[in-house]
Amino acid sequence: MRTGKIVHTVESHTEGMPTRVVVGGVGTLPGATMAERRRYVTEHLGDLRNLLVREPRGHAAMVAAILQPPTVPDADAGVLYLERSGCLPLCGHGSIGVATVLVETGMVEVTEPVTTVRLDTPAGLVAAEVAVTGGVARSVTIDSVPSFVLEAGREVKVAGLGAVRCDIVYGGNFFAIADLADLGIPFERGARQRIIDAGVSIMDEINATGAPVHPEDPGIAGCDHVYLAAPGASRHAMVISPGFLDRSPCGTGTGARMAQLHARGELALGQEFRNESFLGTHFLGRLVAERTIGKYRAVLPRITGRAWLTGTAQFFRDPADPFPAGFEL
Repeated sequence: MRTGKIVHTVESHTEGMPTRVVVGGVGTLPGATMAERRRYVTEHLGDLRNLLVREPRGHAAMVAAILQPPTVPDADAGVLYLERSGCLPLCGHGSIGVATVLVETGMVEVTEPVTTVRLDTPAGLVAAEVAVTGGVARSVTIDSVPSFVLEAGREVKVAGLGAVRCDIVYGGNFFAIADLADLGIPFERGARQRIIDAGVSIMDEINATGAPVHPEDPGIAGCDHVYLAAPGASRHAMVISPGFLDRSPCGTGTGARMAQLHARGELALGQEFRNESFLGTHFLGRLVAERTIGKYRAVLPRITGRAWLTGTAQFFRDPADPFPAGFEL
């Protein structure tokens, strides 16, 4: 065996969406905060991100989460979330996956019936309450970051679609939320590629004509997610840059959708909200409080989902490998 790098992971999925939790082989990254470590990954560790999420070790929908020592005293672990588009400020399904891994591998002290895990993320502290029975994590409830509508009713002109109206909403990442029916595309698997193409076109146009920027953290900018709401119950297709569908209901997207509905007067504080993915899995959410972020009225989302461990792995990087950082087709 020849290798210049070994990375140790615990594999999991949250309601269908993978989280590859990196537990060894990376070390402590430079930075006094997780936001600074996120910038370091973005500027210096693109090859590591690609090795973990791209083929042949990963695939289009792979998400990795690198565990780090926390940078704040009241956190149990620091987390950096990696996907094909870059290093995310926050990942809801990934936080549920990480909390499940920390509990089921014994990396945190476990108490029943609830173990609280505090995650230090680039977007802020995320508390995760893990329901535990017999040492097994049955579900995870996360208190996510303040979520708010940055821009309501923005109209973007998209080739092949015409004028598309959407809301730009922050839920830990920036989302464009639009109605699938307005695009004339059915919510069905046979229309999968049309949905992806529409979502990518919408996000590209938004970023080209005025990318969103967080009012308190300019390092959080750009729209990489498009939530296409299906008719009827709260089902949706989530298109993620550079062009794939979220398998899970998307945790940060659930928070963003609840913030949008609350701003419209369609979701009250404390009211249960079920958010169903394209795959048919779901998260349950509710809004627990209101906050102010700059000039924006924000809400605090609480989201519950489930994750399962699928294995462990050691990934090698052979010096002679013609694709040392993986590849994309």
